[in-house]
Order: sequence, then structure tokens, then C-alpha cells
Amino acid sequence: MDLIHFEMKDFTGRHLNHKTHEGGFHLEAIIVSNDFQDLTLIKRHQKVYEAIGDLMKHEIHALSMKTLIQSEWEKTK
Repeated sequence: MDLIHFEMKDFTGRHLNHKTHEGGFHLEAIIVSNDFQDLTLIKRHQKVYEAIGDLMKHEIHALSMKTLIQSEWEKTK
């Protein structure tokens, strides 16, 4: 995937004292790539999960993401 912009925020610290916290990162990401052009939101997210691979099974517990193409991202600035 060719990235134009990538931001990641780690919110794991908010969950450390939760009784249900079993480890793993809680992350929020903004991912900008023209590879998302003409893809539905679900297909965009699937493309990211494919790139992440096994990290979602072990290291990452939760991932919230915004997936945008360049023109969409420029409108948010």
C-alpha cells in the first residue's frame, strides 16, 4: 500500500485498569492512500487489516481507523 499520510495514536493507557483488559494496544489511525480509490469503507478497512496481518491477533487489541484518499484528506485540513 502506498501511503500519502499516516497518523497513529496509542490509547492503551486508558484501558490498563479495566477489569477486561487482557493486553494489546488500543490504537486510532488516520491512513491516507489513493489505493483506497473506489473502495467501500469495508474494503478499505480490509485492505488495512491485510497489511497489518497477524498484529491484530496478538499485539493489537483494538484499532479505530479513518481511511481516506488524498482528496478526502485534503478537505479535512
